[in-house]
Amino acid sequence: MTALPKAEWTQREDLAQLVKALGEDTIRWVGGAVRDTLLSHPVADVDAATTHRPEEVIALCEQAGIRTVPTGIDHGTVTAILPGGNVEITTLRHDVSTDGRRATVSYAQDWKDDAARRDFTINALYADPVTLEIFDYFGGLLHLEERRITFIGDARERIREDHLRILRYFRFQARFGCKVDNEAEEACQELAETLKGLSRERVATELLNLLALPDPVHAITRMCHLGVLKVVLPEAGDAQIMMLETLLENEDCAVADIAPFALRRMAALLPADPEVAGSVASRLKLSRDQRTYLKCVARRSQSDCEDPHALAYDVGRDCARDRLLLQSCDPAPVLDWEIPRLPMKGGEIVQRGVSAGPEVSRILQAVEKRWVREGFPDRARVEELLAEELPQDQ
Repeated sequence: MTALPKAEWTQREDLAQLVKALGEDTIRWVGGAVRDTLLSHPVADVDAATTHRPEEVIALCEQAGIRTVPTGIDHGTVTAILPGGNVEITTLRHDVSTDGRRATVSYAQDWKDDAARRDFTINALYADPVTLEIFDYFGGLLHLEERRITFIGDARERIREDHLRILRYFRFQARFGCKVDNEAEEACQELAETLKGLSRERVATELLNLLALPDPVHAITRMCHLGVLKVVLPEAGDAQIMMLETLLENEDCAVADIAPFALRRMAALLPADPEVAGSVASRLKLSRDQRTYLKCVARRSQSDCEDPHALAYDVGRDCARDRLLLQSCDPAPVLDWEIPRLPMKGGEIVQRGVSAGPEVSRILQAVEKRWVREGFPDRARVEELLAEELPQDQ
């Protein structure tokens, strides 16, 4: 018997209470928690599958004093609210019909039927919550050992059920894979155009999840080679992929530990053109803040490296840091730098006899510009700069 190694989450008391409430023979842990524990990776979320219907899950949990939320009731999913972390509990299902974006499902009683509707073999591993015995219906344990991302059954059929699985394949390949599955990649190449039928939000989320991984370069390169990348991000070509590769090297070489940041990596895949960045953000339906960030980083130029503090003062520390990284310049000067404020306000200029209005703004901007250029000197120097900028008859 292959068993799941004991981990901190497998010994949670609140999970034991959940299992007791539903019945030991009716529930199994499934998916990411099982996969990641086998790989000795941290486990973020715990998911469960059960033979109980959603209304039965709710009733049994209520009897045990466990609060539930019907987060995906139409698809058989109920979330148990637990002290150690919520658990999504989904009734065993099999697909009745699919259109590439959503599926019509019916409930099942056979664990293998439930496994058969999942995407990859490494995601269809189940574990008994008491004995921790692993149930592997499609060779997921071997593929996990081989670091191979393999669709369950026919790859083309799995993709036709949900087109987003193309992008999920490359994300999982970047995270876990090292051996290429030829059938999977041929299917992704053949059906790449089907990604156009997905909502832009789903595409954006999957792209950003991929780019947030420690090293997405190989997967992105394969996406480009197979014609997948041009469907979802046509602005990214060979030059942009080289920029991404350089960016990752710069992140690793930085004096401080620069954590992966998906939007920074996306900026590397776009030309240094604010209009293009804004257009991509709109197409992918990114948030206003994300759009602003991409446009800011897209204004990068080699002159950014000349005065990192001035750059950070102008565009903010995060945008400055990332523009420096993309230009292969040292980001250290801005990482922990506290951006100063000009120690002067427009009212002080009015007190010097300048009428309120455009002239005050012009003088203040002139003082500020010189103050930045001189490296943010103290208040005394700012007063000298103001005196030099004031009209001579003041």
